[in-house]
Amino acid sequence: MVDTAVGYCGGNYDKPTYPIVCSGITGHAEALELSFDPNIISYEKLLDFFWQMHNPTERSWRLPVGSQYRAEIFCANEDHLERARASRAKLEKSLGQKVTTEITPLTTFWRAEDYHQKYYEKRQARACRLPDR
Repeated sequence: MVDTAVGYCGGNYDKPTYPIVCSGITGHAEALELSFDPNIISYEKLLDFFWQMHNPTERSWRLPVGSQYRAEIFCANEDHLERARASRAKLEKSLGQKVTTEITPLTTFWRAEDYHQKYYEKRQARACRLPDR
């Protein structure tokens, strides 16, 4: 991986902030922007990790907290969109049930406030972690 940033995607509000996103009125999801080198790790491998880091059969796994915590893949280009959809179809076939994680084209990624960047690293905690192999 080359770089990551956290922010907001998929909503209908320009320059959202954490408090306004948490209000539920913007439609944004909290998101991770991931820059990677496909010579080091493939997009498919990143998708495999993503599917293992959450329950892909639950649309909003933290609904009591807010819909901004929904699982969604925002694709920056048509190739990634097609590959993500193929990956989801493959997962549905292997699970034998519908995967509710949405896959949508990226419109705008709004970078979150500086205090959210590297949030868990700063607090020496982990929320989502890769499964043990």
